[in-house]
Amino acid sequence: MIDKKDLPPCPVAILLKLIGNKWKILIIRDLLTGTKRFKELQRSVGCSQKVLTENLKELEANGLVIRKVYAEVPPRVEYSLSDTGKTLNPVLNSMAEWGEYYRNL
Repeated sequence: MIDKKDLPPCPVAILLKLIGNKWKILIIRDLLTGTKRFKELQRSVGCSQKVLTENLKELEANGLVIRKVYAEVPPRVEYSLSDTGKTLNPVLNSMAEWGEYYRNL
């Protein structure tokens, strides 16, 4: 978890520190459409189990993702965005719009 006192002074740098790699952005993109199970995320994001696990743990530790474990056999784990994580929707929408703009140059 990132300690608030260790946050950079620049707001853009804070955002990059929290979601500044492609895997985290793709995970958030997928969770914006609703709750997902681990394998769903892994297929959609296209990364290894280790990479997905590490990034989900960091997103959870920073309060952007919620992990819910069901007491079933076999165990079922679901991931969703926290209320704070959901506020990233306009950020990702802006990134998508810019990507489309750049593609069409």
